[in-house]
Amino acid sequence: MKINKKKFIYLISPLKIKKSFYSELIKIFRTNKVSFFQLRLKKESFKRKLIIGKKIKKICKNFNVKFLVNNDVFLTKKLKADGCHLGQNDMKILEARKLIGNKIIGVTCHNSIRLAKIAIKNKADYLAFGAFNLSKTKKIKYKATVKTLKKAKKITKAPIVAIGGIDPSNYKKLLLNKANFLAISGYIWKNKKIKPIEAIKKFK
Repeated sequence: MKINKKKFIYLISPLKIKKSFYSELIKIFRTNKVSFFQLRLKKESFKRKLIIGKKIKKICKNFNVKFLVNNDVFLTKKLKADGCHLGQNDMKILEARKLIGNKIIGVTCHNSIRLAKIAIKNKADYLAFGAFNLSKTKKIKYKATVKTLKKAKKITKAPIVAIGGIDPSNYKKLLLNKANFLAISGYIWKNKKIKPIEAIKKFK
């Protein structure tokens, strides 16, 4: 996986896709800050996810953004997405590989170097750690720190994605401590003060 330092944002979808979402996404991608886009829809039907996923995949392709699916390896395969993201309770990497082959597979490691070592052994393409801050998107069970990042960097060359409550006030610290990508969702999509395009521009 190539790492582009300017395109350090790993953008996660809102939980509900409104009509205005697609045009907002195009504007965001035009800023050339996003490397990955993850489709994360918990409450939609498989059929609906397929319809939404196809539209997003086209937009991602136009802007050379990797299109990933959260949790659902079957949806990943059906959409011919660039890859999927697996949580600790999802399908195991080796099973996912049998289904989707040589696609990107990223794994949630929370704040655990033990889980990271297992993911590395199973040839995960990237490791995600967090939460680094309080988050609007998820309840926080695991708290990761800069120390977690430093330890992870010593044991792998795989890209590291930092997750959890990342906003313009705290993102630089994570980049300075060698996080390769920052997973951002709430600050962009749930921001009551500014529009998504204005929010993304705050990450310079």
